[in-house]
Amino acid sequence: MAGCAKRCKQGLVKFAISVHKLVTGTLIKDKADDDLEMTMVCHRPEGLDQLEALTNFNKRELQVLYRGFKNECPSGVVNEDTFKQIYSKFFPHGDASQYAHYLFNAFDTGNSGSIKFEDFVTALSILLKGTVTEKLQWTFNLYDINRDGYINKEEMTDIVRAIYDMMGKYTYPVLKTDTPKQHVDAFFQKMDKNRDGVVTLDEFLLSCQEDENIMRSLQLFENVM
Repeated sequence: MAGCAKRCKQGLVKFAISVHKLVTGTLIKDKADDDLEMTMVCHRPEGLDQLEALTNFNKRELQVLYRGFKNECPSGVVNEDTFKQIYSKFFPHGDASQYAHYLFNAFDTGNSGSIKFEDFVTALSILLKGTVTEKLQWTFNLYDINRDGYINKEEMTDIVRAIYDMMGKYTYPVLKTDTPKQHVDAFFQKMDKNRDGVVTLDEFLLSCQEDENIMRSLQLFENVM
């Protein structure tokens, strides 16, 4: 039993690295790779047609993603502790646990305490193939920690600090202690159009769409698969 759990955890790490490369565009696959992966799919998940209708993935892409998810996590779900362990592999010089907590909650839209394949592929569909508005809405929900429909300064400070903790002491240039506050102040200066102390979804969408750098970064996710 212990050996099985260990293999599952090792498999999850390998799968997470593949997803990380996929999202960042560093995973290059040709047609031969796709054909090989298709021949290895031994189980077609129930509701595949429904997932195809709900996401921007076609059946081939869903089968490949499902094979990776199921093979590396036979239980079919990922809990938060395992998710944190996976995410920490990408940031060995920092503490990614708090940011991974926020990211986990963004994936776990049903507040079930675990990420199922449906949760994973729905979020991935938005990040990789969604419209600009969909991607920005997903990001807004990540920042809206208490899910009240607004981003306040406390939430944004928590997110920024979590990012700095994740990057670790080897961040260059070296961050000053007041840097998170400066970033949060700049965020609200740009986003909080009516100066009421919170950022709404409409304000967030408008401000991001006016920012060329943000729009350019969103385009990096397009056409990855």
